[in-house]
Amino acid sequence: MQDGKPAKKEKNFTPLIVVVSILIPLVVAILFFLPQAENISPELRSFLNHLPLTNAIINGTAAIMLIAGVISIKNKNMIAHKRFMTTAILLSILFLVSYVSFHLTSETTTYGGEGISKGIYYFILISHILLSIAIVPLVLITYVRALAERFDKHKKIARVTFPLWLYVTITGVLVYIMISPYYAFNA
Repeated sequence: MQDGKPAKKEKNFTPLIVVVSILIPLVVAILFFLPQAENISPELRSFLNHLPLTNAIINGTAAIMLIAGVISIKNKNMIAHKRFMTTAILLSILFLVSYVSFHLTSETTTYGGEGISKGIYYFILISHILLSIAIVPLVLITYVRALAERFDKHKKIARVTFPLWLYVTITGVLVYIMISPYYAFNA
């Protein structure tokens, strides 16, 4: 029993969470080994060239939703919390689709900075990539526990999920800001 009402029957989403948590990083990794699509119309290419900025905006908006969600729950507004967190998940899914679309059709951009900025960039990028892999199962588990009204378990894992997810969204924006001058279509 949670909050005076019986908990919803909790389904076992573990197999789905495991599959999704493995499949997403695998698909993203495969992108870097696939040949880039060459026969793309100039109109589509122009649209695709805007996706990195769009991705940064999506990540930034997801970060705002995460912060708003935490503020809402601290103010005991569960409805707003649920809406903000669901929006953050939907934005993360939209980001993933946009990211995959861009990288299916565009060459990888190399960071052109030197010295300490290069070290900072690669630290941010590598930590962003590693935590973006780790955050997938954490977000899914956290969300499923909330849907199942297992708020005690939800709260416990959310304390780990929130800061890591926020870091991933913010560093996604930072990676874009740092790499954007080196995109081929900016030259």
